[in-house]
Amino acid sequence: MLEKNLCESLKRLFKRTKYLNTRKMNNWKYFTEAELKCKHTGICKMDSNFMEILEKIREEVGIPFIITSAYRDPTHPIEAKKSQPGAHASGRAVDVLIKGADALKCIEIALQHGITGLGVKQHGDSRFIHLDNLEATSSRPRPWVWSYE
Repeated sequence: MLEKNLCESLKRLFKRTKYLNTRKMNNWKYFTEAELKCKHTGICKMDSNFMEILEKIREEVGIPFIITSAYRDPTHPIEAKKSQPGAHASGRAVDVLIKGADALKCIEIALQHGITGLGVKQHGDSRFIHLDNLEATSSRPRPWVWSYE
């Protein structure tokens, strides 16, 4: 009886606090599953090693990161257009809304932590950087830095 009451109490607590949707359930200090999941399917398959690196980068940069894109399911419209799924579909990439001196600091720290793919957009309204840690292949050189129009 006690066990049943405890289970019911925990269910009520989870519903009230929405604890199941907080970052403590995924062991990430700075990021929630909600901000990392695919916007097309709602699935979140972030690579744990990549997330450890991202957590270290975020800690050292010292400011909150606004994630605009993280995991993308292969059926996501952006991924579906590609001949092969990209870094986001592997769960090893994020786009961070960041600009100016903060972006420069983030880039410097990211490179120190083994980020191998770095996309930069620092003009217009949507200023961000893309970070990934994919390995080099014959069709994907690494390290690689690019800019967005």
